[in-house]
Amino acid sequence: MSYVGIVLVSHSPKVAEGIKDLITQVIQDVPVVAAGGTDENEIGTSFEKISDAIEEVQSEKGVLLFYDLGSALMNAEMAIEMSNHDNVQVAKDVALVEGAYVAAVEASMGKSIEEVYQAAKKAVQPTE
Repeated sequence: MSYVGIVLVSHSPKVAEGIKDLITQVIQDVPVVAAGGTDENEIGTSFEKISDAIEEVQSEKGVLLFYDLGSALMNAEMAIEMSNHDNVQVAKDVALVEGAYVAAVEASMGKSIEEVYQAAKKAVQPTE
């Protein structure tokens, strides 16, 4: 079965790896890759790491990228533009930890990228 792939983009390699660990302790079937830090594993982001991560988790269901801060979004969008894949998108207005975790759970059920994204957006919205 094919699953939506998940890329975790953070300025901190430790944050990205920690979120990946949190997710993969529970969800093993969904491809999740951490793309944290610069190429030297310093604080920052790396276009190359993000691009490589997209390639690593690419599937027929697509790839969803989660990010922490503004420049991570910029590099993620640039990596998507330069990729050869159509079904890759950034999860905007989504909490990094909670959203990525919910996305992995939803992806593990074989849901589409849009269904996974919508569930992730609702991950931390208060209920009335």
